[in-house]
Amino acid sequence: MPAVPKAVGSDRAEPGSSAPTSRLRPDGSSVVADPTAASALHGRGSYGNIVEGGALELDPLETTYLCEMERLRVQTGPSPGPGEPCSFRTLLSEAHGRDTAFEIRYLVYRDLRQRGYVVLRGPPPAEFSLLPRGGTPPKTPSRWWVESRSERVPFSLAELSEHLQGVRAARRTLLVGIIDEESDLTYYRVRDVVPHGECPPPVAGSRSEGLVLGDRVSIFDPAEASALDQAEHYGSRIGTRLELSLLEALYLVGEDRLTLRAAEGGGPLTASEFEQKARRTEPDLPTRLPVYRHLRAQGLVPKTGFKYGAHFRAYERDPGSTHARYLVHVVPPNWETPWPEVARAIRLAQGVKKQLLFASVPTEGGPPHYLHLERTRP
Repeated sequence: MPAVPKAVGSDRAEPGSSAPTSRLRPDGSSVVADPTAASALHGRGSYGNIVEGGALELDPLETTYLCEMERLRVQTGPSPGPGEPCSFRTLLSEAHGRDTAFEIRYLVYRDLRQRGYVVLRGPPPAEFSLLPRGGTPPKTPSRWWVESRSERVPFSLAELSEHLQGVRAARRTLLVGIIDEESDLTYYRVRDVVPHGECPPPVAGSRSEGLVLGDRVSIFDPAEASALDQAEHYGSRIGTRLELSLLEALYLVGEDRLTLRAAEGGGPLTASEFEQKARRTEPDLPTRLPVYRHLRAQGLVPKTGFKYGAHFRAYERDPGSTHARYLVHVVPPNWETPWPEVARAIRLAQGVKKQLLFASVPTEGGPPHYLHLERTRP
């Protein structure tokens, strides 16, 4: 994946320079009719589209931005004929009247232009295509698609996943710019990943017996405890016994590698009886179990992510000799949550040098889908 390059610069007009004039249209776009002025404006920053006759058509974002930067004088009224000057304040106010989300898009567009990037509209579903500083279309290909969001608009996993399909097909990188209540910008790189690890497959044919004690399972046989702990990194050692979570025990029962007895009376528990008991204690087990099973199949060691506010922390190798690479949080495919909650989780994950993955299991079946979000500085 290409790194997001740093770019700085300003589009504000130099003192004493003469700005071209454009005529405003009802939809907020405008036209620079003078071919010489149009060519000069288009040549510095790839603004607008040159049309027949040499005129330059500017969309509402370009018109508003160039007016604010004092690189364009905007006039209203029918053409030809003298027009009335239109201020940046008026442009922004009227644009908001047509589209209440215009200000959010404009702040992202403005920030990227101020950083020296060439910003083009579309293609759908992306709002913007971002070219490297100094790039010119069509010679320079776009590397990033950018979307804008207010922090007050809910984070939608389904929406981002759908947009990511188009990004992946076009071999681009998706950036989402979030505007907070103070109009500050935070950018997140979004991609889907398939996590992999290097841990060996389970030992075929090995079986253990566990005692169900409330919301966990204990294995007392030292040899069985050592086999599951040292070779495959299940559970936690408490003295000489091994304690498994209900999720680990349910997984091992499903693999026919664990038999269970009830603490009350010591009688055997069938797989169905244990599953019902486990679900009463942890109702979200059916949601988490497919992701746990997939992580194990990928050579990873999943452990609880409770300390980090996630369902799992996942190790690529022996947890005793390395740090977890991933924090995995399991959510439904249609999951929505406030962006501040997502921002908090990403900040925590990056603060402990881990990748945050939101995992969802498709309703139609199949392997989990993992969405990775990472804070970045374009």
